[in-house]
Amino acid sequence: MSIYVGNLSYEVTQDTLSAVFAEYGTVRRVQLPTDRETGQLRGFGFVEMGTEAEEAAAIEALDGAEWMGRDLKVNKAKPREDRGSSGGNRGGYGGGGGSRNRY
Repeated sequence: MSIYVGNLSYEVTQDTLSAVFAEYGTVRRVQLPTDRETGQLRGFGFVEMGTEAEEAAAIEALDGAEWMGRDLKVNKAKPREDRGSSGGNRGGYGGGGGSRNRY
């Protein structure tokens, strides 16, 4: 499981975020999503810690804490929702299987 970290400064880096969480245990991975079009950070990220106890300690200490001029929102990350496919079966289209008289 990973930790969601919201309300991040757009100046944050993986290294700076990792250093803050390293005070509470082993940081396995840090992800900072960027906007597809602009490449700018999206203002949130995800941190994976070594153990659940380390995650709990980091959440307890950092949720609501002020860092880089912002009040952090830190909690357990929720699993990504399945947004469904952007196509799917749209019955009734296509075909060409209608009956035609051929002579």
